[in-house]
Amino acid sequence: MRVHSIESFGTHDGPGIRLVIFLQGCKLKCLYCHNPDTIETSGGMEYTIEQLVEIALKMKPYFGKKGGVTVSGGEPLLQAKELIPFFKRLKEEGIHTNIDTNGRILNSYAKQLLDDYTDLVMLDIKHMTEEGYVALTGKSCKETTFNFAAYREASGKPMWLRYVLIPEITHKPELLHAMGKYFKNYTTIEKIELQPYHKLGIHKWEALGWEYQLKDARENTPDELQAAVAILQNYFKEVKTN
Repeated sequence: MRVHSIESFGTHDGPGIRLVIFLQGCKLKCLYCHNPDTIETSGGMEYTIEQLVEIALKMKPYFGKKGGVTVSGGEPLLQAKELIPFFKRLKEEGIHTNIDTNGRILNSYAKQLLDDYTDLVMLDIKHMTEEGYVALTGKSCKETTFNFAAYREASGKPMWLRYVLIPEITHKPELLHAMGKYFKNYTTIEKIELQPYHKLGIHKWEALGWEYQLKDARENTPDELQAAVAILQNYFKEVKTN
């Protein structure tokens, strides 16, 4: 697999202590991306499956009952075919598996990976309107994400939602209510994680020679974050702010 980077002892990418593997490549170019160097599919380093399994096994004593391996990106499902044997090996070793995805890929390889070997899915909800989705990601359409969510829901297996709060862009009461109403009857969603907006990735955009278009966007105030949590608590079992 083509890997951008590997993080040991991750605590914000799924339950417990986790080994987080960031894969290279993504078809979206989200305006707020804090790892834009993961977007190009030609970057990163190649690892064999057994190399990654060995790293996971060295970490296994620290996972405890809740931890495990999270594969993020980029968009990890671009390499779904390669992830199948990797996750199969992890499950053989009794290691919890998690995918952090934007939900745009649902081909036969992705379905096999999800159905047979993925314990948890963290699904990134970019925007609740098509116009907003295109403006943020450069691609259409948001329906692919919702189709992905419906597929996971039908499987009966756990899912978390993730949502970046950008004031005046994604952080609007009407959008939060729309998201809550859309997913309120889902039984597999264990929680939604809110990601406050930050500008920590601007220097990476500049290093790549790309224009960062959200320079004028501001960060969330504590009161705004509390208000967002209050809205979403009407719809979800658990609302967490990272």
